[in-house]
Amino acid sequence: MTTTGHGKRETAAPRDFAAVETWIFDLDNTLYPPECDLFAQVDQRMTAFISRYLDVDATEARRIQKDFYIEHGTTLSGLMTVYGLEPAAFLHFVHDIDVSAVLADAALGRAIDVLPGRKLVFTNGSLAHAENVIARLGIDYVFHGIFDIVSTQYEPKPRKRAYERFLDASGIDPVRAAMFEDIARNLEVPHELGMKTVWVRPGIAGPERHHSLSHEGAEGPHVHHVTDNLREFLERIAPVSAASE
Repeated sequence: MTTTGHGKRETAAPRDFAAVETWIFDLDNTLYPPECDLFAQVDQRMTAFISRYLDVDATEARRIQKDFYIEHGTTLSGLMTVYGLEPAAFLHFVHDIDVSAVLADAALGRAIDVLPGRKLVFTNGSLAHAENVIARLGIDYVFHGIFDIVSTQYEPKPRKRAYERFLDASGIDPVRAAMFEDIARNLEVPHELGMKTVWVRPGIAGPERHHSLSHEGAEGPHVHHVTDNLREFLERIAPVSAASE
């Protein structure tokens, strides 16, 4: 077994996941690498939406955007709370982006497909965005469901209510589930609920802002395993898992 500077396990034995029957994957920067930097486009479109919605210039719109993220957990939550925004138009606008930087990954699809049980996507983004990205990856066929920000009634990860609503909607048993996330703090609640947790650590080639956010909380006991390569990690744990069906 090897460890990172955080003291977490970089590798896992197949037996560590033998009891898992539901595999839960975050979408952005987890199923594709942060170097694709799709959030840069989302970020810019958030600013543009706020500027138009509140009739303010871009500088003021960006201030509001960042303040709401800090104060309310997400920019969308702030707009809904303070201004009574109906979220559908916001989600459609900010996720109307170019995903051509995301490359097809047939090997990742195969690695997920052979895992026993259900495979789900759980994202703070929209359903349309998730469908767009996994179709671009060519792995849409492997998933049994997608749970987006609408399915959690606009409660975002890492809020506990988001995970509770995800569990209610999906009907999974958390103690027989594994969660894969690129943001370490988003694994705190899954750990509390009894899930296996895997931090998909971003490489240094990713955007600096994402690298900082992703590493926040990485020292805690809620991070059970760490990997720099999701596909390779899944390939290592698949054999015994598949045999245990």
